[in-house]
Amino acid sequence: MNMYVFLYTLTDRAKRSKFWLWVLNVLLGRVIPFNRPHGFKLLLISDHVIRTGVENRRSNQNHLKGIHACAIATVAEFSAGFLLLSKLDPRRYRLIMSKIDIDYLFQAKESIVSESSLSPETLSNDIIAPLQAEGSILVKMQSNVDDISGNEIAHCCTTWQIKRWDRVRTQL
Repeated sequence: MNMYVFLYTLTDRAKRSKFWLWVLNVLLGRVIPFNRPHGFKLLLISDHVIRTGVENRRSNQNHLKGIHACAIATVAEFSAGFLLLSKLDPRRYRLIMSKIDIDYLFQAKESIVSESSLSPETLSNDIIAPLQAEGSILVKMQSNVDDISGNEIAHCCTTWQIKRWDRVRTQL
């Protein structure tokens, strides 16, 4: 079975089952080695929303015992990137983050959750249609990061370059 087909199948199952969400998180920890020691996890997968989270533990802390700014940025990037990846066929399109802009609003002293959403209209009109016409586009995704008490921790905007593989000059 093709790895990407397996990813779609597993992501679809994880929408409906905590067990399959756990399986997906274990596999992502192996596929994305950077995320494993920090404990970045998918918390919720729906048709239009992805929530990711990370705990306030020593490996994620700054010198003030809060969650490090880079961990906050990474959890926001992870939710936006996985949402795009779940909507686009990785066999046809390459996805690379080209820019990240983040506003830190509150110090994170407890576990945090990042949420990214993508409406069907935005996907169709601002991503799929331009990709078919141009072959390469830049897409901005918003992620909002809150702590488990509901405090707004950060607002993040990631810019993603999405390009058809036949337009990519450097291959894997």
